Amino acid sequence: MNNNSSSTRRLIELCAGYFFFYVITGIAVKYFLSTDPGYPGIHGMEYLVYNTAGGATIATGVVLVLKWYKMETLGKVNFLGMSVPSEIPYIVASGICTAVIVPTTTLLYSFKGISVMVAMVIMRGAVIVIGRVVDAIQIKKGILKKTVYMEENIAMILALFAVGIKIIGGDGRGGESPFKSLPVMIIFGSYIIAYSFRIYIMNYYKNTRKPEDKRDNNKAFFAIEQISSTTTLILVTAAVVVFARSLGITGERIDPFTNAILATDWKWAPWSYLAGMGYGIVAFFSVFLFMFKGRTATFAGLVNRLTSLIAGTTATVLFAAMFGGKYPEIIDWISLVFIFSAVGFIAKAEKKRRCEIGLQKC
Repeated sequence: MNNNSSSTRRLIELCAGYFFFYVITGIAVKYFLSTDPGYPGIHGMEYLVYNTAGGATIATGVVLVLKWYKMETLGKVNFLGMSVPSEIPYIVASGICTAVIVPTTTLLYSFKGISVMVAMVIMRGAVIVIGRVVDAIQIKKGILKKTVYMEENIAMILALFAVGIKIIGGDGRGGESPFKSLPVMIIFGSYIIAYSFRIYIMNYYKNTRKPEDKRDNNKAFFAIEQISSTTTLILVTAAVVVFARSLGITGERIDPFTNAILATDWKWAPWSYLAGMGYGIVAFFSVFLFMFKGRTATFAGLVNRLTSLIAGTTATVLFAAMFGGKYPEIIDWISLVFIFSAVGFIAKAEKKRRCEIGLQKC
């Protein structure tokens, strides 16, 4: 195993990068979508188009220029009439799942009166649980040859307390429960199902690599997944715009979506697009954390989500300090205590894993 690519130092570097760009992304979302006087007040669907376009541009552009899509394969299969690496079909499927995940989070901001905070909390909690379920399945199938440490399970429980306490404490803004809205629940379902398949595929790919492979296979996975995701997003967007215009379909979300493409707001679109590039950079760190070598899906998912939760609170504080927004509620600080407690157990699990994979003598 490549000690550098699986070292704790590398893990911390990825967390730092993820945290930094997630904070920027969080501040940007609050700034562009705020309806208070003096802010852009962009509709959530318009921001979805500009932001996603910026993210896809930077992520896809980098992998194409650097040719990360080259991989060491376990064999060849026939896919769409071509002989391709056997990994391509399921990585493409993961990319399609990513194309579902990327817009669903922003879509929530387009629903007025719905508690976006509660919705996001449930989404984050779901991802934490998915990682543990994936480990259980892959251990049973013999794909994962590791055990999930007790510390990882405790950290998972604490993380769920951290996200769940916000639901118990209430929204603080009078938002209605997302469970009362069928469209929101459809988005939830799409997000959770897509993330379930994606995390399973990521870990299947990671856990079936040959130890002697010299190429960085995570880069190849990210490249192919990103190309697939971007292609899917472009095709679906084009189809939605064409059908909406040709059939005269209108609505409070479809109109801003089509207008963002056909009647672009050039005052704010370039800035939203630029902010989306920050989101695209987040994707690099996010995927590499999810697929970190020598770690379980439970561990990797927790590190990913805990980092995002801490970054989210930081973004809220910075936005309040710089732009006069609202500071986190007391319930957010209580949640943060659980988060850091979970981080403590994750650190203990990491120490044990370092011994297991030979990164240090114990």
